[in-house]
Amino acid sequence: MKAVVVHGAADLRVDDLPEPEPGSGEVLIAVDWGGICGSDLAYVAKGASGTAVLKHPLILGHEFAGRVVSLGAGVEGIEIGQRAAISPPTLLGDGKLPDRIRGRTNLYPSVRYFGSAALDPHTDGGFVGLKVVRADQVLPLPDSVSTRLGAVVEPLAVALHAVRRAEALLPGGVAGRDILVNGAGPIGLLTMAVAKHLGAASVTATDLSPAALAIAASIGADRTVDVSTSAVGSEFELVIEASGAPGALGSVLHSTARGGAVVQVGNLPATPVAAVLGDLVTREIVWGGSFRFVDEMTEAINLLASGLLVDPILTHEFAIDEAHKAFDVASDRSSGSSKVLLRISG
Repeated sequence: MKAVVVHGAADLRVDDLPEPEPGSGEVLIAVDWGGICGSDLAYVAKGASGTAVLKHPLILGHEFAGRVVSLGAGVEGIEIGQRAAISPPTLLGDGKLPDRIRGRTNLYPSVRYFGSAALDPHTDGGFVGLKVVRADQVLPLPDSVSTRLGAVVEPLAVALHAVRRAEALLPGGVAGRDILVNGAGPIGLLTMAVAKHLGAASVTATDLSPAALAIAASIGADRTVDVSTSAVGSEFELVIEASGAPGALGSVLHSTARGGAVVQVGNLPATPVAAVLGDLVTREIVWGGSFRFVDEMTEAINLLASGLLVDPILTHEFAIDEAHKAFDVASDRSSGSSKVLLRISG
């Protein structure tokens, strides 16, 4: 079977690997589609993603969906042929959290995540023809949600979590508010779609890319601003920062109304950076982080089933044998790409 494997910086290969068999409590998935994420791009470009450094070859991919083809011993409630999205995390140890963060499993300190080099041995991902997963990682897709859309469930859950974090920072969250989303990459775009769906009065999208802003408009953004040529201008009670660019933080905070809130879902660098943060204090802004998701993947599936518009975000598709081209397109914003999908099998 074929797999998309990073062997080191600038060393991406489509390898032939032996087919696996599910063990007790496990399920074998024939992977149909996978979505390329920023962490996948980082492993290929730099041999690392944040503080996770490649020590061995790694099968990439944590955004994927497919069909059940085999069941291990003791698996019940899952049928052969069932289409499913796959939940990537596995908590290690006893899974207990302090009372103050009870239930917030995304903050558990020791987690294996598909397609991650954070631990050694690494945790292989889902850009592979056949993938063994635990039965409880299988999230069934309704008839109205294809496995192609199923590959977007994980990043959509990240966007949903960011919107839910807004509810923790400001009573009512996005509902009825004019909000700003800074950064129209895939997560920013999905956050815009979710915010509109959950009742935001208006969404303003900012980015440096006209192509990205055009996608934002197509999924319902009420206003788009190319910050390379125009100022955002207005003050927003709620801002979702999805770019992860430290240089944008000063303008983002300055666009936040006094007493307002910023949800930081864009991954900031793990190294020292220069940023203008004075407005954080003088405007008494609440600034909260948003990391991965808790149980929002199920809600994400329900949103897709209800018709949430995400298709304009899925800009490119490539066969697994074209993985090199897919990664080149995904890493080049001038290509007009947003979420790039790999057809793994099927």
